[in-house]
Amino acid sequence: MSDEAVTRKPQLTDSSDDVLIRVSNVRKSYGNKVVLKDISFEVRAHETLGIIGISGCGKSTLLKIISNLETPDSGSVELSDPNYSLVFQYSALFDSLNVFENVAFSLLERPDRDYEKALLQSNRAHRKYSHQEIKAIVAEKLQMVGLEGIENRYPNELSGGMQKRVSFARAIVSSPRIILYDEPTAGLDPIASTVIEDYIRKLRDELNAASVVVTHQFSTIHRTDRLILLHDGEICWEGTPQELFRSRDPYARQFSQASLEGPMTDQE
Repeated sequence: MSDEAVTRKPQLTDSSDDVLIRVSNVRKSYGNKVVLKDISFEVRAHETLGIIGISGCGKSTLLKIISNLETPDSGSVELSDPNYSLVFQYSALFDSLNVFENVAFSLLERPDRDYEKALLQSNRAHRKYSHQEIKAIVAEKLQMVGLEGIENRYPNELSGGMQKRVSFARAIVSSPRIILYDEPTAGLDPIASTVIEDYIRKLRDELNAASVVVTHQFSTIHRTDRLILLHDGEICWEGTPQELFRSRDPYARQFSQASLEGPMTDQE
C-alpha cells in the first residue's frame, strides 16, 4: 500500500470542536493476516473510550496507529492537537533517571534513540523551558498524581503503583487534551489498580481530555464512559459498560462472561 493511501491530519477541521479523536476506515494487515478492517469511531472531550476484546483482536495495533507508532494501510486518524500522550504498559520508566528526569523527559534535550524518539513523539513540548519552569511543571504534575517530593528517587525505589503514577505524571507534563493508555493496570494488585483507575478519571476531568484505554480488566472497564468491542478486526459491539453486561449480543456476552469468570490474558 503506498503512502498516498494513508492520511494523518494533525487538526480536525469541522464544526464538531469537541471531537478530539476521529478514526476513519482504518485497515491494517501483517502479511496475509488482516488485523483491522475499516475501523471508525470518534472520541470527544471529557470522554474515556475503552477498547476491549479477546487476545489478538487488534486492540494494541489500533492504539499504536492512533499514537502514530504504527502506520495503517489505509484510512485516517485525525487528532485535534498534536500534543497527545501515551501511557505505556508497565510504566516504561528509565531506570537510570530519577523521577524528576523521567517526568521532565519530553521537556529536556535528549539523544534521538528509537525508544526515546517514540516517547518524545507522543508527548511533545511546544517550546523550550528554563530549569526553574521545568521544576515547577514537574512538581505540579507529581502533585496531581499524589506523589509530591519524590523527585530525587529512582524507579527501583518505588512500588509498581507509584511507578505507574510517575508514568502518568510524565504523560501529562505538557497538559495534553488526548491521553492514550495501554493496559494501565497490568500487573497491579486490586488496590493499586483502583488508584490508577481513579487517576484516569481525575486526569480526564482536570484536563477535559479525550482518553482511550486498551484494557481487559473488569474494574477498568466499569470506569470508562463508552466501549468498543473488537472481534476479528472489526467493531462488533459498542455501548456503555452497563450495557455490555446486559447485552444479548453473542460477542458481548462471550466477553463479559469471560471477564466475570476471571482475568483474561492479553499477549497481543
